[in-house]
Amino acid sequence: MNPSLDSVLAVADAALRTLFARPHATRAAPRAVDPAGELSEAERREAGALMRVNHVGEVCAQALYTAQAAVARDPVLRAHFDAAAREETDHLAWTRQRLDELGAHPSVLNPLWYLGAFGLGLVAGRLGDPLSLGFVAETERQVEAHLDGHLGRLPAGDTASRAVINQMKLDEARHAAQAWSAGAQELPAPTKALMRLASRVMTTVAHRI
Repeated sequence: MNPSLDSVLAVADAALRTLFARPHATRAAPRAVDPAGELSEAERREAGALMRVNHVGEVCAQALYTAQAAVARDPVLRAHFDAAAREETDHLAWTRQRLDELGAHPSVLNPLWYLGAFGLGLVAGRLGDPLSLGFVAETERQVEAHLDGHLGRLPAGDTASRAVINQMKLDEARHAAQAWSAGAQELPAPTKALMRLASRVMTTVAHRI
């Protein structure tokens, strides 16, 4: 089969699995150390909305890594992106599991979020491997800060969601460190600001739908 056709089929398969298949984690979902508290209906809705935002973030992570792997020049770097995407699948599965447990639904706009993130990943990848890695490092840095903010907003009794987010934070920090070790280049300040703006729009909308 033509290598380019192989790549197209792999990208299409990744998109379909992310958007329409039930994700399967390779690691068990993190368990809370403290017992869960009783959540009021309002607290359950808020926790569900926050986990919907986090689930959208993982949908976007799949799109970003898939796109960057597809255009990476270095086979070693391509393998790095593929491995990171597989690990992010754990986050996708964990957040989907919490959505189900909280009686919440994924964002109805997930195909749109995926398409937008995939486009950003293609642009980042075309800028060259150092900037593509810099995009990963900055994305993970912003995601880590975003998750830290969610820890402060979660209902105190939702220890299960808190355990998931804490593990996700650790993983994102490690992904950022790996990107720097692989030769990431710092992004310009205006690019970082645009990334924060796009993230703010996504999180605001996904919190509701």
